[in-house]
Amino acid sequence: MPSIFNRFGADNASWRLALALLIVYLVWGTTYFALAVAMQTLPPVLMNGARFIAAGLAMLAIARWRGLAWPTAAQWRASALIGGLMAFAAMALVVLAQQAGIGSGLMATVVTTMPMWLALWTRWGGERVPLTSWLGLVLGAAGAALLALEGDFSTTLLGTLCAFGAPLAWSLGSYASRKLALPPPAMASAAQWLLGGLLCTLAALLFEPGARGFQWAQVSVASALAWLYLVVMGTMVTLNAYLWLLKNTSAALAGSYSFVNPVVALAVGVGFGGERLTGWVFVALPLIGAALALILYGRPVVDAAGALWRRLAPSQART
Repeated sequence: MPSIFNRFGADNASWRLALALLIVYLVWGTTYFALAVAMQTLPPVLMNGARFIAAGLAMLAIARWRGLAWPTAAQWRASALIGGLMAFAAMALVVLAQQAGIGSGLMATVVTTMPMWLALWTRWGGERVPLTSWLGLVLGAAGAALLALEGDFSTTLLGTLCAFGAPLAWSLGSYASRKLALPPPAMASAAQWLLGGLLCTLAALLFEPGARGFQWAQVSVASALAWLYLVVMGTMVTLNAYLWLLKNTSAALAGSYSFVNPVVALAVGVGFGGERLTGWVFVALPLIGAALALILYGRPVVDAAGALWRRLAPSQART
């Protein structure tokens, strides 16, 4: 069993961790496709604002049904910071980067810097980040960058600044959720998403072209179903799983979704969008696999590689 799981003992936390990772890897990989469909007839920023408000209201209903108390003033402030960074700033910056002219390939590559930022905040906060985790994050980002080579790498200064700001904001919100005092998970999610969604909606109504006069009747059935998928699976299920990972595992492992998701997105594109595989895929996948091995297994991978090299070295010397 991977060393990252061993710290949780023999109880059910091991399979909970594995399930949370699987959800984050698979579901968020499919949201690339869902977002593209939703934005066909929905303004992007307004769509995200409505998404988080709907998910937040649903989580609030669940939290109150379970008898959870309302957040304290300090918990509301912490939730506002996290929701503002993750649900509002990170999402809005991605849209602004695309509107400012950044290419899809460069955007996909920049997003993979998120777990490196998160690991950096974690290290500066006093937590130890193993060298194998750093190596895994670099390999994972390299693999994801290779997957994005078929995309557009054009950019502008404003687009570049917004693109790098998005993973930076998400990583800061992720780190804050690890450190700040929050209410129980269901109420914390409700508060964060509601406040972030309200900020997103306000920004859309003030600044997004077409949002103020938008008519919901013009939304297509496909976009509506995609939006509903983003609310339920992309937010209520998967974002909750990610927030749980941030509290219960290493920063590197929680952030590893950023270079696994493009693999899933590629599979969805091949299966549903008629995309073609290129030779870069067969270089990128081993890199991403090695990255996950380093992050999951840590020192045992290095020890095994060293033992294999020591076994092979004498035979190579004889030849």
